[in-house]
Amino acid sequence: MPEPTAAESLKLAQDHLERALAAATEPVDWTDLSTYGFYCLEAAVMAASGHLKLGVQRSHPGKVGAAKLLANKHKLPDVSALLVELNTARKAHAYGDVEAPDLDEEELASDLDAFVDAVKALIKK
Repeated sequence: MPEPTAAESLKLAQDHLERALAAATEPVDWTDLSTYGFYCLEAAVMAASGHLKLGVQRSHPGKVGAAKLLANKHKLPDVSALLVELNTARKAHAYGDVEAPDLDEEELASDLDAFVDAVKALIKK
């Protein structure tokens, strides 16, 4: 299967963002918010990386590394730590085998939205 284009990855990120934002409203659905928030960030990282022609290992650690590179070299918001937190939150809510990190739904929704907007602006350049 061919790699998704930057535009396809951005569309996927936006679709996941919609689901994450819907889950962030009262009552907060932490399973959906952590899962779709995580998927949103990963897809947005891949969109930016694809646009910039960065080679990214298609694994969670590879995407965390790409997020750090995007922040350090391309001035995007640094979501590397948030990717790790959301992966932990996703596992906590899906499997219950780890403790969920302390996340604020409003701040999380804002961070997700801001990162997708930054990637969208980067791709439009």
